[in-house]
Amino acid sequence: MIYLIKFFTHKTLFYALSILVAAIAAHESVRLLMLLGLLVLYCIYRRIEIFHIISVSVLGLVAFFYFSILLKDLNKPLQLPTVLTWTGEYKINGSKLRGFMEDDEGRIVYVLYEFQSEEEKRFHQSIPLVGKQYVVEGVVVEPSKPPHKYAFSMENYLKGKGAKGILEISNWRFVKTKTSFSQRISSHRYKLIKHIESTFPQTLTAEAQALLIGYQEQVDHETSRAYQILGITHLFAISGLHIAIVSFMFFQGLLRLNVRREIATIVLIVILPIYAILAGGTPSVWRSVLMVELVVLIRYKSHLTVDDALCVSFICFVLLEPWSIYQVGFQLSYLATAALIFSSHIINRFSSWIVQSFFITFVCQLLVYPLLLFHFYEMSISSFMVNIPFVPLFSFIILPINILLLVLTFLPGPFASIMFWLYEPCRLFITKLIEVLQSLPYQLWNPGKPSLFLLAIAFVGVFITFYLLDIRDKWYKVVISLLLPILCLHFSGKAFNELKISFINVGQGDSILIELPFQKEVVLIDTGGLLRFQQEEWKMPSPPYEVGRQIVVPYLKGKGINVIDKLIITHADADHVEGAEEILKEIKVVEIHISPGSYKKEIMDDLITEAVKQQIPIKEQLSLNHWKVQNVTFQYVWPDETTYEGNNDSLGLYIKKGNFDALFTGDLEKEGEYELISKLPELKNIDLLKAGHHGSKTSSTEEFINQLNPSLTIFSAGENNRYGHPSKEVVERFNQLELSSLVTGEVGTIEIKVEEEQLKLETTYTRENQ
Repeated sequence: MIYLIKFFTHKTLFYALSILVAAIAAHESVRLLMLLGLLVLYCIYRRIEIFHIISVSVLGLVAFFYFSILLKDLNKPLQLPTVLTWTGEYKINGSKLRGFMEDDEGRIVYVLYEFQSEEEKRFHQSIPLVGKQYVVEGVVVEPSKPPHKYAFSMENYLKGKGAKGILEISNWRFVKTKTSFSQRISSHRYKLIKHIESTFPQTLTAEAQALLIGYQEQVDHETSRAYQILGITHLFAISGLHIAIVSFMFFQGLLRLNVRREIATIVLIVILPIYAILAGGTPSVWRSVLMVELVVLIRYKSHLTVDDALCVSFICFVLLEPWSIYQVGFQLSYLATAALIFSSHIINRFSSWIVQSFFITFVCQLLVYPLLLFHFYEMSISSFMVNIPFVPLFSFIILPINILLLVLTFLPGPFASIMFWLYEPCRLFITKLIEVLQSLPYQLWNPGKPSLFLLAIAFVGVFITFYLLDIRDKWYKVVISLLLPILCLHFSGKAFNELKISFINVGQGDSILIELPFQKEVVLIDTGGLLRFQQEEWKMPSPPYEVGRQIVVPYLKGKGINVIDKLIITHADADHVEGAEEILKEIKVVEIHISPGSYKKEIMDDLITEAVKQQIPIKEQLSLNHWKVQNVTFQYVWPDETTYEGNNDSLGLYIKKGNFDALFTGDLEKEGEYELISKLPELKNIDLLKAGHHGSKTSSTEEFINQLNPSLTIFSAGENNRYGHPSKEVVERFNQLELSSLVTGEVGTIEIKVEEEQLKLETTYTRENQ
């Protein structure tokens, strides 16, 4: 019998699936309980004992009602003022303290507090907040909506944490420290974090904190991104192998101290949950701890199999925290572990450890790759080879060395200093090697975010591939079953025959994406950015918020865009260009178009430096410069002169496809508008206009609008922005002329599809057709 069928004969799996269905139905809709009926029918088909069929049904229904009551309690309004207690999940960054607090009923509340002074910030940085109780006053607000469908969603994040809304604290008063076992352990964790900061060299601090206690706040973005590209991010997290190694070292240490094996086993079982709390208590940590504990029990006192142990740990976890099923780490952790368990006999066919290492990575990546694409829109191809040397390197050398170094820092004498002197150059060499490896091209596969239908196809392909490997079928069948879904995923985002124009909601700024049919040409006009105002250093967040990296790049990757053929920077203002550097680092750009002379402005320096580094040509453009791809014509209609003076020298781009035409004006103001319509009197009755200067009253003059007479106008402006864009005067002008308009800050990202004579419109927050 194939291993997949064996997997479904284990009774605990059905109980785990019934719990999963109950949790999803409680969160989403009672109608999803129909899946429980399908599960029961499958149990009957598999001729499972009637006792188990009844038990699976009853457990699923009882769990559904239990979860529903639990979630209903979480949704009860918070009565303010109230007493809240800090959990171990919080972060101080810049002038803000964010994190999770707990009320007297055990409900989790996400809070935001802004420090009033640098002294107050330093005080809260100097103490562990976990267990601290405060009487708080403030207001509960809804989480902000994501700027587009591929962006980080605060609402989904809170959903995965079992928290509702955001409490913005206006005033609080310390009451006492609520002591408990977990609070004491968390306090020791804080002290350990500070101890590592004070005793380890700065270059080794972030790694030691991440590997030993799961604290990753010190890991910088560049390092994190390098690990993502190579597909070895999991090495910086506390995984099952990590827990197993720590457990083995602890267990063997007890045996060397002549502790009886039975006593050592009991001590290990008691110590592991304490380590889970010390390591931050993330889903992957608890899953690993539960698995190791169950395996220990299996070995000594139980007949439970390893796959049953995985299911039991899943049931325990979801019963305690039903919202955890929405956490990406939880999903990936259990899927990867399941892949290893149920493909172990396939891996064991090979005697070579190198081949085994490759297949370990292969089966893990194979089972989780659809989920990786759904959440992150890309995956590392190089991980299949890079993990072969790096997994044993981190697991059996770097991790034990960090444990040894931590122990030595508590001992008197020069031992720690000598070890640091020996180890730090070696570790820096490995860091340099990682930097070199991650810089190699074509390591990431980015097909974009798959639909639920494509996600299902991908998982079907995965299970068929496992089945064929299990029965040792011909290799070409394995390759076909694997590649067909991958090809569907890769080309699905490019399989469209219309012109697409997206106005990305970047807040107070511009960023417009133009995609030709089948993505034959991709043009990005401006990249958004922030107008950064001078503020005290202690108030500045680290790393700073970056529009390019955090809004534009996810949108491009979510759509499966790997190459930007032309990046157009209309002019040298921060809200149009500041995000460009981050985009260049993540997405390949073929060439850059700028307004003549704008490269001399300081705000362009980062873009110019990165473009020169990557040898990307930068071309200054003037009116009448044009190009054509397929049946789409691109023509610059502005500026006319080479002297750059600001907004009125913004690049103006006119696009025409059949009977459709559009004009994108950057920050063009009234002087430029008058000259443009004087120069091009034939430019009238257009279909789409990107209003100049975010709808400022210094632009969109009546004469300009009357001549263009656009069917639809888009104002790219942030919600409740400080400038009052678009101006009420301008909006009223459009209303009086009965011209349709939309504001990105109000409706989110706007996606327009040009199909023959029709414009199809979709926005992040609403849907319309025109």
